[in-house]
Amino acid sequence: MRLIWTISLRCLLAIGVMSGLVACGSFANCFNSGFAPTACGGGYGERDVSSLPLSTATSAEGRWTGTTATGRTVAGLVLEDGSYWLFYTAIGHPHILAGLVQGTGTSHSGSFGSSNTRDFNVEGSGIRAATMRGSYVPNRSFTGTIAYVTGDTESFTSTHDADSESAPNLNLVAGTYVGLRPDHHTVTMTVDSTGTLSGHATDGCTVTGTLSPRATGNVFHTSVTFGGGACRQGTETLTGVALYDTATDRLYSAALNNARSTSYLFLGTKQ
Repeated sequence: MRLIWTISLRCLLAIGVMSGLVACGSFANCFNSGFAPTACGGGYGERDVSSLPLSTATSAEGRWTGTTATGRTVAGLVLEDGSYWLFYTAIGHPHILAGLVQGTGTSHSGSFGSSNTRDFNVEGSGIRAATMRGSYVPNRSFTGTIAYVTGDTESFTSTHDADSESAPNLNLVAGTYVGLRPDHHTVTMTVDSTGTLSGHATDGCTVTGTLSPRATGNVFHTSVTFGGGACRQGTETLTGVALYDTATDRLYSAALNNARSTSYLFLGTKQ
């Protein structure tokens, strides 16, 4: 992914479907499975983050949003354990997911560093290993630069999302969401008030799973199991996070296997 982010999170977050689902065993197969899978090799570009100053401030925890200079919409999340999930959309199409940047970082007195960044991109780049360094002002801003093992770099800026303080509410999230995959198949996902979800794509792949509330931020744990058959990823179960955007009625969801070699993504708008 080669993004130029100047107003909002740039180059961030992997596994994208054009507002659909993503999961697979190799990038070449991503558009053959029921939910446009994404998975590839590639080692980490590990970098020492010990040079960052000792922590005396609160962390970069929270939800972050913005728009890139190239017309991409960004929705990001940093959890209390330092893990981050940064979704980015197609240029000029805020309802079509283009990818996800994911990893675990450390917050130190306004500085943020991560040595295990992975960019899951469905616009042709596949999964790319990287590192990330950035800075944050708690509850105000989060900026960073991603350095890929290929030598490319990308930078981003973002602002704090008001949903960071909202209590998760499954009754609010419950409904039917529709998204479009990059291969033009439509994905429909239904969530009920107990957190049970089910989805199907027009090519025959199905998924089932659950959402369970985290502490704050309209953020949820998610677990998704593929239904076999038309799904190239078979019956694998992946785990991750989901975000509900109250301003747009959009549901963002991403899940990975333990090796971060198979992924699932969904972005849909409530009907």
